[in-house]
Amino acid sequence: MIYLLLSVLSSTIIFIVFRLYKKYEVNTLQAIVINYFIACTVGFFGFIEGSDFTAVPSEKWFPGALMLGVLFITVFNLAAITTQKSGLSVVAVATKMSVAIPVFCGIFLYNESTGVLKIAGILLALVAVYLTSIKTKDGISIKWQNLIFPLLVFLGSGIIDTSLKFLETSYVSKTDVGLFSSTIFATAGLLGVLVMIYQAVRGELKLQFKNLLGGIALGVPNYFSIYFLVLALRSEGYESSTIFTINHVSIVALSTIVGIVLFKEKLIRKNWIGLILAMISIILVANSAI
Repeated sequence: MIYLLLSVLSSTIIFIVFRLYKKYEVNTLQAIVINYFIACTVGFFGFIEGSDFTAVPSEKWFPGALMLGVLFITVFNLAAITTQKSGLSVVAVATKMSVAIPVFCGIFLYNESTGVLKIAGILLALVAVYLTSIKTKDGISIKWQNLIFPLLVFLGSGIIDTSLKFLETSYVSKTDVGLFSSTIFATAGLLGVLVMIYQAVRGELKLQFKNLLGGIALGVPNYFSIYFLVLALRSEGYESSTIFTINHVSIVALSTIVGIVLFKEKLIRKNWIGLILAMISIILVANSAI
């Protein structure tokens, strides 16, 4: 479970960095693109030994890594559009509720175990994610014409997690985890550069040093969030449906606590209820795996 804990901690640091982006007015797109290259570099120089980089395109997992790279940058842009049209709470709910996709794929495609504790924990986890993500007493509201964007974020995020499980199980060897992760980030980074070039042609690109710093600060924990998640999925005795549920709910719970402590966030009653349900769901799902 140590890898799962490290993945949760890395993802929580990502949350902190994003909060600081708002405070220091960092250009999110530029920082995200730089972050992908930083994450790729961390993998290449820190966690890959004796690999033949020229052989990467011939690896069986390479097409899947390219697809994930495309999904990373696509879902990010969809999340940005959703935030503009429907608000941050809608994005938070769509992203975290997407855990339902890899969880149910794990149960139905990989014949993973089910039980009263596990099912109850998963259902509580979904309720907890919703309650901790909404920031108004009235919940969230979405105009029907904008519904497509959160739905695409939901599907895209779920497909990313499900694809990680599939590729990790079928194609990625233990020694290739670092190279696999770095290839995903490199692909996303290159696509991000194309977006920035398009902005430059339109005269909309303004480079700033703080965006570079923001990308560096995000890139390191971003790499480890994926690297440790893949290793957690390889842990013996824990099924992917268990790993994904605990991972997502723990990130939501810990990020909420960090928001209270570091950023003095005020929680409404629904948030507190969601936080309590998150703790209960983690206990139920974890105990179901014992």
